[in-house]
Amino acid sequence: MLMNTNHQILAENNDCKKFRKFSVEYFKCKGNLIKDKTISAGQNIIEDTKDYQNKEWSEEKQKMDNTKNKIKKAKDKVLN
Repeated sequence: MLMNTNHQILAENNDCKKFRKFSVEYFKCKGNLIKDKTISAGQNIIEDTKDYQNKEWSEEKQKMDNTKNKIKKAKDKVLN
């Protein structure tokens, strides 16, 4: 339980300069900063990818829907 509390304190503290370099606390602090930045970057990539795919796929879906409607109209003209 003590380590878990210590981890939360270090995670909240963004200034690792107060720890001695090469101390365990310093490396924990730096490790948490790197982890947080990596997770944040990963989330940004995921969101950007989702946005791009939605944009591209919505345009293509609209084109397909238009084509389907034209085919349906042509089919109705031929059959009627």
